[in-house]
Amino acid sequence: MMMIILILGGFILLFAGGEALVRGSVGIARKFGMSELVIGLTLVGFGTSLPELVTSLQALSEGAVGLAVGNVIGSNIANILLVLGVAALVAPILTSPRALARDGIVMLAATLLFAALLWLDMFTRTVGILMVALLLVYLILSVVLDRRRDSAAGGVHQGEAEEFGAKDPIWLSALLAIAGIAGVVIGARFLVDGGTDAAITLGVSDTVIGISVVAIGTSLPELATSVLAARKGKADVALGNVIGSNIFNILGIMGISAIAMPFSVSAISEKFSDLSANAAGAMQAPAQVLEAASLVTWTDMGALALSVFLLGLFAYTGRKLARWEGFILLASYGVYLGIRFDLIPVISFGV
Repeated sequence: MMMIILILGGFILLFAGGEALVRGSVGIARKFGMSELVIGLTLVGFGTSLPELVTSLQALSEGAVGLAVGNVIGSNIANILLVLGVAALVAPILTSPRALARDGIVMLAATLLFAALLWLDMFTRTVGILMVALLLVYLILSVVLDRRRDSAAGGVHQGEAEEFGAKDPIWLSALLAIAGIAGVVIGARFLVDGGTDAAITLGVSDTVIGISVVAIGTSLPELATSVLAARKGKADVALGNVIGSNIFNILGIMGISAIAMPFSVSAISEKFSDLSANAAGAMQAPAQVLEAASLVTWTDMGALALSVFLLGLFAYTGRKLARWEGFILLASYGVYLGIRFDLIPVISFGV
């Protein structure tokens, strides 16, 4: 019962805290004259990804590397398959390939970089600094390019800021921001503790809980923003929010996590071998064998690649993301979770 309370409490606090933080920080930024473009690119993008950041740092501090990495992988998968799937079911999403082309290419490049770093197991402090530097370069170039009047992407990022259109007094904005930070920090602690207990209770790895329960919880801000944008007919905002969040998750969250606490995705698992026999032919006691294995499987990376492929196929080759395409996204997400919880049999190999 306590495990369920912690997980549900974490969901609520992460969602409410993330919303309050973004609204408060956007309100403060407007009071200081920051443009809607910059707000959309930076504060909204970072604010909706803050639950993933705090949760991953909390998990790393407790030695739950699988939960931290699984959170980012699972969040990026959920952002596309779950968030956009639900948004498309609410209302078909009209798309503008021209407006999303640049950010989509950056997301694809960041995903490929992430896959390479997982393969090479190179989450060192130096690599973390380089990842954050790449994110800063992307943000600066985006602001410069989007200031052009004919920039289609600029309208998307301005639309993201306009979704948080409240004009609160500065004292209330500051209070919301502070309360939001507290909510996200406490919610992350609840979710990590509840997720760790769930892994033990269900007999699955931290990574599985990270890519499912924790990832869904930390993706709630993106889900709320995208569904509201879809209902208002602002489809580019829903897509832009998801793409921007995935870029932040990889370059920002993994980068900052590696800077703060360098980590390895290789786990040491214990196996037993009773194949040895003594000279008389009697079996000896089982010999304990230590074997290195990856916390991330080909199933995880395959689902991440599939989500990016489906996003490109549906959003860039047509002019809308139809309800039936949203159903395919949701069905794909269900199949992935089924595989990871061993509900659907499949052969899985470590990365």
